[in-house]
Amino acid sequence: MKYLALIYAAPGSSPVPGTPEFGAYMADYKHATQTYETDKVLLASEALEDTGTATSVRVRNGKTETMDGPFAETKEQLGGFYLLDCKTIDEAIRYAAMIPDAKNGTVELRPVMDLSTLG
Repeated sequence: MKYLALIYAAPGSSPVPGTPEFGAYMADYKHATQTYETDKVLLASEALEDTGTATSVRVRNGKTETMDGPFAETKEQLGGFYLLDCKTIDEAIRYAAMIPDAKNGTVELRPVMDLSTLG
């Protein structure tokens, strides 16, 4: 089963780039990614630019509307994701707990819907 691990963190909660703490933080991400690759559960992963670069798009009454920034104002912001292929939810939780931002933010783990089973 595929699981999407959405990584949320509050701005400023991660170490500052260029500091020794940031190096250790990124090493933890590299270790998690290498574990997923070694265990053959990693399908995709990406980091996202800051929410200040986001454009929200919606269609109302046939008209496309855009807004700068994310649609929802929240304390924590989506910073990236891992798409994992795990046998069970428990396995997916174990891998999600390896994500460094789980320590100071939130990792939302969601099963990916298999649309091929809907007929």
